[in-house]
Amino acid sequence: MNLEDYFISNFSTKSKHIGDDGALIDGYVYSKDAFFENIHFKRSWMSLKEIAYRSMIINISDAIAMNAKPLYALLAVAMPKDITRSDMKEISSGFMLAAKKYGIDIIGGDTISNTKLDISVTIISKTKQPLLRRGMKEGDLLAYTGKVGDSKKDLKKVLRGGKLHPKSKFRNIVLRDKFVSRTTRYLSAGMDISDGIFSDLDKLSSVNSLGYDFFKKISKEIGCSGEEYEMLVSFDPRKRKSVLRRAAQTRTPVTIFAQAARKRYKNRCKSHHF
Repeated sequence: MNLEDYFISNFSTKSKHIGDDGALIDGYVYSKDAFFENIHFKRSWMSLKEIAYRSMIINISDAIAMNAKPLYALLAVAMPKDITRSDMKEISSGFMLAAKKYGIDIIGGDTISNTKLDISVTIISKTKQPLLRRGMKEGDLLAYTGKVGDSKKDLKKVLRGGKLHPKSKFRNIVLRDKFVSRTTRYLSAGMDISDGIFSDLDKLSSVNSLGYDFFKKISKEIGCSGEEYEMLVSFDPRKRKSVLRRAAQTRTPVTIFAQAARKRYKNRCKSHHF
């Protein structure tokens, strides 16, 4: 058990709401993620507006992954003492751009002075038909949306001093809200790909007590690429045509790569968090 899983286990054994992309309570989903300078990003990689926008989108992704409609956001922003009003305006414009795109009302939060820019966002959303991680059955097909692997390539590039392409996923995360809303009825389980396909498969494996038979090879470079924010889903083989039809309707690339089986699964990636 890695340190992140150990820490979470101190709470998850005492709460039935921990274990999905967000906490589902009476039809509402509560999700929260941190986006800290020098941990998740460097100021030289993106503009302040792009940083704020991304911090919102990666949190909205948790709501989308559970087939929930984002409604409200709470922001906690720690800013350097030398930050200017112009900088603050740029940061707020990034938050508002993401909020406007998904119809979210920013209802409050907290601000403090700090030595760097750290952002934490809480999203409150609502769902009538939640998509959970639990529900995958033996024989179900596993698939992911979009193209996976570019996020790790972009990260390596900027760590070597390179520049992000304008269409990089660090700048332009594409959430699969239309695909999720139209296919949830056909899916047995799902989550967003934030820690990498292999690590997120481990989470599905753990909660459903199943492993996988892979019929499509996934390289470690692709399987360990985190912060993709694509969808990882499972579904009954009999629902394959329905899922692929909705994928085509929403112009969502889908790759079916494995089948759930009664066997052990071993994650090939190192933890992203510790």
